[in-house]
Amino acid sequence: MRSPHHAPCTLAHQAAALLLIATTFCLTRLLDRPLSALPSPCAAPSSSWPHRDLRIYVYADDEVDGLRALLRGRHGDVPAATCLKGQWGTQVKIHKLLLSSRFRTLDKDQADLFFVPTYVKCVRMTGALNDKEINQTYVKVLSQMPYFRRSGGRDHIFVFPSGAGAHLFRSWATFLNRSIILTPEGDRTDKRGTSAFNTWKDIIIPGNVDDSMVKTDMHAVQPIPLTKRKYLANFLGRTQGKVGRLQLLKLAKQYPDKLESPELKLSGPDKLGRIDYFQHLRNAKFCLAPRGESSWTLRFYESFFVECVPVILSDEVELPFQNVIDYTEVSIKWPASKIGPGLLEYLESIPDGRVEEMIGRGREMRCLWVYAPDTERCSAMSAVVWELERKVRRFHQSAETFWLHNRSIVNRDLVEFHEWTTPVPLP
Repeated sequence: MRSPHHAPCTLAHQAAALLLIATTFCLTRLLDRPLSALPSPCAAPSSSWPHRDLRIYVYADDEVDGLRALLRGRHGDVPAATCLKGQWGTQVKIHKLLLSSRFRTLDKDQADLFFVPTYVKCVRMTGALNDKEINQTYVKVLSQMPYFRRSGGRDHIFVFPSGAGAHLFRSWATFLNRSIILTPEGDRTDKRGTSAFNTWKDIIIPGNVDDSMVKTDMHAVQPIPLTKRKYLANFLGRTQGKVGRLQLLKLAKQYPDKLESPELKLSGPDKLGRIDYFQHLRNAKFCLAPRGESSWTLRFYESFFVECVPVILSDEVELPFQNVIDYTEVSIKWPASKIGPGLLEYLESIPDGRVEEMIGRGREMRCLWVYAPDTERCSAMSAVVWELERKVRRFHQSAETFWLHNRSIVNRDLVEFHEWTTPVPLP
């Protein structure tokens, strides 16, 4: 018997309920779909792409004693333009893009996250700081940051753009073990014995592909049709005494018509220029990307812009933005222990139609390797900010922060946060 207090369930009510269920199901499936499965490149749903209310504070180089040295060297004479060059240019690009970002705030108390700009890979390479100076200066800088102390560094972001990762700062394990590290290197078998990359807090970022290749209106080297490419595969890089690379060099001598693998010269009349490099790279269907000094290689990212299928030969490699990219659609990963004739036989067996399909999918998502403003829907910066948003905590705590009934944050001496004086003690 129907209760007199309830309205009758009509056909209209039933239809509306079914429509609500169907809509909820479709939206859930849409938000669960990877980027590569969406109908247009980088068409990530607006509800999951960065929200406008994310706020990131960027430290100024003259705001913290010692920070300028980590950017410009001990004498402050290393220009940012010098640090922008090469595969480690991400340290400069991310800094500059955050300075103009729509997510930037000038109010520390309103910030969700804090970005600490440093170009230590560059200043070390140019001799502007040595390892000991880098370590001492980092510790000095961190001791001048009360907000770093407040959270134990959990809401602070650092970029380490090379295979060394955070090891550029020797004491990273003591001071940055809770901080968010942006790095292209995720090797968990680091030769230093301890990997600086942590899956749960850090973010893998793309390497810095030469600007002349990523700008849509001025590609320095254009792809050539698949049928006109001279080689099945290529590897363009120095062997560096690495087993996998040496095996490829040997394989190229056995099968010179299938695999191009010249020993690159860094200087002298035979040095391969950037344009020549990309012209060689585009002349194969597959671009081989073996491990070098570390697990990541810039060649993986470069291959997308000459439109060859990247073949990863680095077992421990970590790739960026795995929440939205299905790498089986755009690349191949082959065991490094299986480098040999069998690899070439396998690549030769792949139909050109499948190769074209993989190249096409790669063409759609390669915008995620381009360091463009986060206002662009598809860019490395948009994806990085989206990843950062997922790291935001509503509450900040560390072993050295305490709170009282009136919601004030205090230190061990019960001094209120805004009264903390520098240098603050570090772990």
